[in-house]
Amino acid sequence: MDAFEKVRTKLETQPQEEYEIINAEVKHGGFVYYQEGCCLVRSKDEEADNDNYEVLFNLEELKLDQPFIDCIRVAPDEKYVAAKIRTEDSEASTCIVVKLSDQPVMEASFPNVSSFEWVKDEEEEDVLFYTFQRNLRCHDVYRATFGDNKRNERFYTEKDPSYFVFLYLTKDSRFLTINIMNKTTSEVWLIDGLSPWDPPVLIQKRIHGVLYYVEHRDDELYILTNVGEPTEFKLMRTAADTPAIMNWDLFFTMKRNTKVVDLDMFKDHCVLFLKHSNLLYVNVIGLADDSVRSLKLPPWACGFIMDTNSDPKNCPFQLCSPIRPPKYYTYKFAEGKLFEETGHEDPITKTSRVLRLEAKSKDGKSVPMTIFHKTDSEDLQKKPLLVHVYGAYGMDLKMNFRPERRVLVDDGWILAYCHVRGGGELGLQWHADGRLTKKLNGLADLEACIKTLHGQGFSQPSLTTLTAFSAGGVLVGALCNSNPELLRAVTLEAPFLDVLNTMMDTTLPLTLEELEEWGNPSSDEKHKNYIKRYCPYQNIKPQHYPSIHITAYENDERVPLKGIVNYTEKLKEAITEHAKDTGEGYQAPNVVLDIQPGGNHVIEDSHKKITAQIKFLYEELGLDSTSIFENLKKYLKF
Repeated sequence: MDAFEKVRTKLETQPQEEYEIINAEVKHGGFVYYQEGCCLVRSKDEEADNDNYEVLFNLEELKLDQPFIDCIRVAPDEKYVAAKIRTEDSEASTCIVVKLSDQPVMEASFPNVSSFEWVKDEEEEDVLFYTFQRNLRCHDVYRATFGDNKRNERFYTEKDPSYFVFLYLTKDSRFLTINIMNKTTSEVWLIDGLSPWDPPVLIQKRIHGVLYYVEHRDDELYILTNVGEPTEFKLMRTAADTPAIMNWDLFFTMKRNTKVVDLDMFKDHCVLFLKHSNLLYVNVIGLADDSVRSLKLPPWACGFIMDTNSDPKNCPFQLCSPIRPPKYYTYKFAEGKLFEETGHEDPITKTSRVLRLEAKSKDGKSVPMTIFHKTDSEDLQKKPLLVHVYGAYGMDLKMNFRPERRVLVDDGWILAYCHVRGGGELGLQWHADGRLTKKLNGLADLEACIKTLHGQGFSQPSLTTLTAFSAGGVLVGALCNSNPELLRAVTLEAPFLDVLNTMMDTTLPLTLEELEEWGNPSSDEKHKNYIKRYCPYQNIKPQHYPSIHITAYENDERVPLKGIVNYTEKLKEAITEHAKDTGEGYQAPNVVLDIQPGGNHVIEDSHKKITAQIKFLYEELGLDSTSIFENLKKYLKF
């Protein structure tokens, strides 16, 4: 829901096929604010693509290693701009506030800021609300003013350690919402954008299992919530002055097996971005007459990239896939039509295929898969296969454009994305069916997907590889224990592999927040015994394993390095023991632990990591990697 916290990506297809990711960009008034080199700059909207810009702040003044701007917010009357600064090797961030004048100057800086928004009070004074993050926990909300009336005060503290807090400004800037959430429950308070010093108004006290998010238009609140049956998201509305749950009226319901990706509110329309049965849709709801126009998007598209748009007449967004760069689309309300960006057509549309298949899990559930391969590939059974999986927290498997995936397909690989239970691709119930004491459903789904791929002629076990990051490591590690014969090699990044010991350690920053996903083995024997059944670390045994390459980060606070090191050592011992029992001639798998410096969790664009993983996969499968690295250089600026 927090679309405005997302990093806006812009891709330019140049003759040499390079691409560039812009970290953050915001349009406000007649200006565009963005990062240019190591500076925060602004330029007039019509000159945004030129080199004619004004430098507002040099990030080098912060003395950080390779800083980048993660998020930008401009004060309503453009007296101030705030920007959140991060580095590649840490999740820590600094929020700077720059006073906009003939000589821009940094007015203040705040450490460890997560979300932040501007409002203007009755005295026409800009007020910055921001959340403070400590040890990955975000519980405190502050508000600050600048200039002659400078102050900074804590405004709210969440006392339940299993919840976190983030801020969101409604599209019309009428209300600032304080969102207090854990994995399954939420509570929202409203701060009047016209009177930000007044006490906040509670919409609905938290009810276990009830999630809701709030937008505003014409004195009405539009509430996306899972309250009622079925327990999937539906759109409700109520008058802003009577926000409690008993006043919510049902406005729009989704089809079953539908994931609500995002919602955008306009003067006369509400736009829902949806994923239904593994395909993307846009629903445009006319608020004047309650009409609904449902648009099925191109079948190649696998993900949305939202645009921080302020134009009331148009709704722009981008579509992307793992092998195709983002492409712009705009829905124009006056014409009632969707317009596609014209210009260069990516050749991948003709040289590759995207398929959507289903696998039957043990309990009969249909598990969707998305598959990519070259159009002219012959005898797919002899082609290498890279399987992707996540299956946790109700989050979709990442399917944004990645140049290394593109070159793999160009080099003859098959890519398969398995949307197993525990993820969010088919809605909230899909997540519920793969968490707590149903986590083994995700493992069964993954096993069924790989067997279905092999059964339908996509590769074979000796050419099959599997990749995941973070919590996706749970299912990958579990499959390596239960069905290692399905795989030849595995790559993992910052993987969660020691579920039991991690969830028993309440001193770790995220353990209490994670109880709704994994269970509480410290106080619940049922949860403890269930986790023991699938926990990768707990189930290592002397047997043949696929070769495994693990990338870990030295100071990762989300997945502690200690658990990964313990897993790796135990795995090597089991492999050694199995090799002794098997005798001479046994080819033991390779286990590589690549520990990178820094405290970030996952570094998606790390060229070093990408190169190491691809090199590992090619060597394990005995493939020639000469051409792929030449092709990769076309995309990555080595």
